[in-house]
Amino acid sequence: MKVVDVKTFVVGNPPPRFGGRYFIFVKLTTDTGITGIGEIYTATFTPHMVAKMAEEVAARHVVGRDPFHIEAMWRETYGRGYSLRPDLTMGGIVSGLEMAMWDICGKETGKPVYELLGGRVHEKLRAYTYLYPPVGVDVYADDPVYSDPDAAAEAAVREVERGFTGVKFDPAGRYSVYDGRQPALHLMDLSEKMVRAVREAIGDRADSLFGTHGQFTASGAIRLARKLEKYDPLWFEEPCPPDSPEEIAKVARATSIPISAGERLTSKYEFHQLLKLGAASIIQPDLGRSGGLLESKKIAALAEVYHAVVAPHLYCGPVVAAANIQLATCTPNFLILETIQGWQGFHAELVKTSIHFDSGFIVPPTEPGLGVELNEDVANAHPYDGTALHLEMSEQPATLQ
Repeated sequence: MKVVDVKTFVVGNPPPRFGGRYFIFVKLTTDTGITGIGEIYTATFTPHMVAKMAEEVAARHVVGRDPFHIEAMWRETYGRGYSLRPDLTMGGIVSGLEMAMWDICGKETGKPVYELLGGRVHEKLRAYTYLYPPVGVDVYADDPVYSDPDAAAEAAVREVERGFTGVKFDPAGRYSVYDGRQPALHLMDLSEKMVRAVREAIGDRADSLFGTHGQFTASGAIRLARKLEKYDPLWFEEPCPPDSPEEIAKVARATSIPISAGERLTSKYEFHQLLKLGAASIIQPDLGRSGGLLESKKIAALAEVYHAVVAPHLYCGPVVAAANIQLATCTPNFLILETIQGWQGFHAELVKTSIHFDSGFIVPPTEPGLGVELNEDVANAHPYDGTALHLEMSEQPATLQ
């Protein structure tokens, strides 16, 4: 069996746009007629350019090859062009292609991918969701959930009543290309009020997860962490920019709140730096950019050595979600899985077989492969024709915001 064709889809995500402005899917087809679907999560270039990059990489390293030869494909792409170092955009492209290859392997063997990566460990998977605005409010518009403690508390109660045992929010202000910075006093005050309001609203029914997206210097993050410790968040996420694991480690040593990180890392090499420095006890590979399923299984194994746990990150579409589920199901040190509410709305429309969400938990699929099939009619009916990137940061310093 050999791969004979590659096709890409750049899909616009309509309002409320939970999960980003667009999704990039890649489809592989074999000479036996089996198809596999993957998803690329990268935001550094426009999505149509990324799709072309994926087609070029596939033409060199996937088409004409046996889809079971995943390790060889990974090494060839990691080292191509005399690189042999982590590359975030290539990591996303390889992740999508590798995901589609695993989907084919599962379908060929009649097994879910998790059965090919060590076998099922967990019968169901604990999940959390971000606090999203009410239905009808665009996530890219003004969102009271991150500026009004009462709105955050109301949203948290709504998600806990849906069954979630973890809710995440990041009220520490805008992200800037000039981060990390010292947090402004009024934003530290708002963060504490938000965390307090959520904790008082949900009690001990669920964990709160505090996100920052690498906004602070180590000393600034430590100042904020001291304000939040009394509310016992499950984690303080990515307190410093991801290029400085040494700085994140300073925060980890100074606070009782567990540190989580890793959504902007790719390959076992970057995650190893995070782990060996003691920077994070909860690691967050995103399978749309971390290097794919096999690479993320290796990352999870590295985490096991350091007695760290795995909480796969997700802010994109349902195919990465399906890959995260496959990894979590066969990972002994799995902690919790990021979801987008209950996988309803456009995410559900994009796949023919819905992700099985049950009262705050995900039930792993038993279908062969990744367990989802892209609805190509829906994907083709929603092309992305914008120029904005998937995520964008302020290009001005945010010292007073």
